[in-house]
Amino acid sequence: MKQLEEKILAEGIVLSNTVLKVDSFINHQMDPVLMKEMGKEFARRFQHKKITKVLTIESSGIAPAIMTALELEVPMIFARKRKSLTLREGLITAKVYSFTKKEENEITVAEKFVSPNDQILIIDDFLANGQAALGLMEIVKQVGAKVAGIGIVIEKSFQDGRQRLNDAGIQVESLARIASLENGKVEFVKEEALAGGM
Repeated sequence: MKQLEEKILAEGIVLSNTVLKVDSFINHQMDPVLMKEMGKEFARRFQHKKITKVLTIESSGIAPAIMTALELEVPMIFARKRKSLTLREGLITAKVYSFTKKEENEITVAEKFVSPNDQILIIDDFLANGQAALGLMEIVKQVGAKVAGIGIVIEKSFQDGRQRLNDAGIQVESLARIASLENGKVEFVKEEALAGGM
């Protein structure tokens, strides 16, 4: 998605060969116009699926997920990382390890919000090692629902997350695919490489 790639080049900060900081427009301060366009693009890419719910993980996935759900006109659910006093019974849980934060979280979704009949689209801000997406897939699997696809805002294609999701047989759509963050420079996956790899 050209608009997103341009924003990454203009405002993204490369912190290391594996870490890209996008807190000025995605995961701290948010660009609502860009979020709206991303929601439209995810809805377009998954329009052939009969999606009934959009699922994400708090907190950075919420904005792109709600915009996607708005376009698809379906509810959006976010998996909680923190325990809630009002959410105690009927919980579905999965473990997710964050390489960025070097910690494991137990994520939870209230069972009453998902059913075996659901076709669920998973949305997340980053795909690196695939841990968040796999944790969300585990929650969907526990309910007996179907993962209709996975939408990623920014994919670090030099890490193995996409391979893990492809191995699970899931349609993965990333709006920006980064080939490298070497030498402090963002390099995107070339279109020819994308066409050959699909």
